[in-house]
Amino acid sequence: MITETGKVVAVNGDRVWVQTIRTSACESCSARNGCGQRALAGVSGGRANQVLVANSLNASVGDEVTVAIDESALLGASLLVYALPLVLMVLGAVVGHQLSGGQDIAAMIGAVAAMAAGFVVARRVGSNPGRNYEPRLVNVRPLAGPWT
Repeated sequence: MITETGKVVAVNGDRVWVQTIRTSACESCSARNGCGQRALAGVSGGRANQVLVANSLNASVGDEVTVAIDESALLGASLLVYALPLVLMVLGAVVGHQLSGGQDIAAMIGAVAAMAAGFVVARRVGSNPGRNYEPRLVNVRPLAGPWT
């Protein structure tokens, strides 16, 4: 399970907006000079991210929460959103090229059409209520009162 700690910044009905600060372990890593992750973390500059999560633990604004997502859900969503359209795009280019007798324009049209179909399929599969790709609250530490 992948977890991240954040702070509730808004309540929206039965859901909450949780703000997290992206951190990096680059400073303690021995491969920091040759790693692309360091460059990516440097560009983001520890930027804050917000995610909308179901408020299953009755968190309120200011509470510190832990948000989690299963590794398998993250992998499945990544494959669905990135790999499916890409694979369909390549197949569409090959099919378009073969059916047209070697015309490049047909390969491009086939690639674009198949990639668009991949995005449509990913959207429909991802919105299926049987698949749960959303993070969830696993821990709430209430906002400390003025007496503490």
